Formats: sequence, structure tokens, C-alpha cells
Amino acid sequence: MANILVLYYSRDGGTAAMARQIARGIESVAGAEAVLRTVPEVSAVCEKVADSIPDSGAPYATQQDLESCDGLALGSPTHFGNMAAALKYFWDGTTALWFTGALSGKPAGVFTSAGSMHGGQESTLLSMMLPLMHHGMLVMSMPCNEIALRETVSGGTPYGPSRCAESDNGLTEHEKRLCWVLGERLAKTAVAVKSLNA
Repeated sequence: MANILVLYYSRDGGTAAMARQIARGIESVAGAEAVLRTVPEVSAVCEKVADSIPDSGAPYATQQDLESCDGLALGSPTHFGNMAAALKYFWDGTTALWFTGALSGKPAGVFTSAGSMHGGQESTLLSMMLPLMHHGMLVMSMPCNEIALRETVSGGTPYGPSRCAESDNGLTEHEKRLCWVLGERLAKTAVAVKSLNA
């Protein structure tokens, strides 16, 4: 079974909704399962230890979750064109995995949610790709022949699914479809890579 980690940070629920759609896409592929994980808030005043279990939603991710995954979907809200501090903080602690090459050769994709049409979605997706590339992951894009990518008038980019939460009416059908496609594509690739390395 290929284990695909869907790792995200979500303050208002938009990115979490995308993560759940990506998980559905992953689990539509035979031989793949989705594992949803999040990261704790970070303090802007001083470093603090979060509770070991969140009040609700997905459990907090550990370095072991990353090490044992066969693929990764990484998601964050857009914060001025960049990933959220909580997610960046988590990645800043992955040096030990970098030294061992634990993520090298594993497929990965990124997704984001922003409050407006021009909220920095594409630069956020690119910022999330950087640590994945440093870890030697196989960064995947959205397929250019996906109709939802051409027809969407809200979220969606070649770099990964995005969401425009301006109206806050939930994910559009195109946004749902693009999340599903990323999950399915990651899962198929992870299953194939895992079988080659078996």
C-alpha cells in the first residue's frame, strides 16, 4: 500500500477542505491510502510547545510521518504570497531527513487557498516547492490537458490546485476537481515508484 501524506496548515478551514478533496482523489487509486496531518500554530512572541493532540481535525505531523510516506501533498493558505509561518517552521526542522535523503525520489505536489483572486496563490505554491526540491522530491504539476484547469474562473494553476475563498461559499466544482486530480496523480505515481523500488 502506498501511503500518501496530505500535510497542511489551515486557520479558517479552506485549506483543510482542499486537503479532504485531495485525500478522496488519492483513495480512488487502488493500492493507495491518504494520511491527513496538520501542524500546530507558532507563536509570534516566543517559541512555545503546542499540545500533543489538536482539539479537532487531523493529528499533528511528525518527522516519522514524512519519513514513512511514499508521496506528499503539501498545502497552506496564502500569507502575502508565501506559505504560512507554521508550515515553514515545520519544514525548518527537517534537516535530519535531508541528511539521510529520506524524501528523495518521492512524488509531491502543492496546494493553497487565498482570500482573493490575486492573493499570491502561484508564488505561495512555488514557495512550498522549494523545500521539496531541496529534499530531492519529484515535484508534480497539474496536467495541462485537465479541462477544469482551463475552465476555472476561481482557483486553479499549473503549479497545483488553488482556491479563491473571497465569497466563502466553499470549494467550486472546478476547485474540487483539481484537488481530486492532484490526489489521483500523486497516488498513481507513488504506487508506480514504490513498485519499481520493491
